[in-house]
Amino acid sequence: MASSFAFPLLSFLILTTSFWSSFTGADVVGSDDPLIRQVVDRSGDNNENSLNADYHFMMFKRRFGKSYGTEEEHDYRLSIFKANQRRARRHQKLDPSAVHGVTQFSDLTPGDYLYGSCGSCWSFSTTGALEGANFLATGKLVSLSEQQLVDCDHECDPEEKGSCDSGCNGGLMNSAFEYTLKAGGLMPEEEYPYSGSDHGACKFDKNKVAAKVANFSVVSLDEDQIAANLVKNGPLAVAINAVFMQTYIGGVSCPYICSKHLDHGVLLVGYGSAGYAPIRMKEKPFWIIKNSWGEKWGEKGYYKICRGRNICGVDSMVSTVAAASTSQ
Repeated sequence: MASSFAFPLLSFLILTTSFWSSFTGADVVGSDDPLIRQVVDRSGDNNENSLNADYHFMMFKRRFGKSYGTEEEHDYRLSIFKANQRRARRHQKLDPSAVHGVTQFSDLTPGDYLYGSCGSCWSFSTTGALEGANFLATGKLVSLSEQQLVDCDHECDPEEKGSCDSGCNGGLMNSAFEYTLKAGGLMPEEEYPYSGSDHGACKFDKNKVAAKVANFSVVSLDEDQIAANLVKNGPLAVAINAVFMQTYIGGVSCPYICSKHLDHGVLLVGYGSAGYAPIRMKEKPFWIIKNSWGEKWGEKGYYKICRGRNICGVDSMVSTVAAASTSQ
């Protein structure tokens, strides 16, 4: 069983099948942005000497509203920014069908980027899948409480001793489904809002449950089965290795080499195909992932990753959930 996943995520939005059938292009959002061009320009590394790192760091701060309390912190983040520029260039070479460059995470170390202030990605992946299942079962689209999971869920994986859901320190989606089943459901977000902290007491009120789990299961590695479950049951909770996501701008990510060590919980919401392959530009299939970092990241908050070879472990831990009807 993989280790717990810890990333902050945003709320999930159910979209219609017709949207996904049209979401198959590989156009890159913001490809004319100079912050992107400085990293992905393929005319050679000779341009690097002409780039002023301080100037581009200033552009980065302005674009993403970054500020630092001290000169020492500013200089530290500038050094990280430079290192992440180099990382983005390496990613571009390893993943030429996508575009990599400067993102809102370009002043963060891999550790900062992974865990942030609260590593609760597992809770957002869980609520996203249950929100979709609940919509299919009841016709109601309700945003569910991640904070309930962060505060109240301490369910442990029976197959791995000591692997328990631990608030901002990570968790597993299947364990969260098990907790939700036992607890009787999840409250709505509006009743139990997200705080990004796990220092509070559990405030679960069973009289305010908005969605319940009927059952859940792990989907096999077979991609046809994954796609069939997606069509039948709605968005799926999945785990992935997120190393290429820190620098991802757009396109279809299909890196030549990517670890299958799972460290990030996301939501699989669709699939498509496009002529992104570097050789012969054949139509190739990809998954559409709903990520957590807002519309300024990736393709308006989405990540496309190629299908067929379990890239970055995306097929390794996939879960589907069914919702029970509620009396409310």
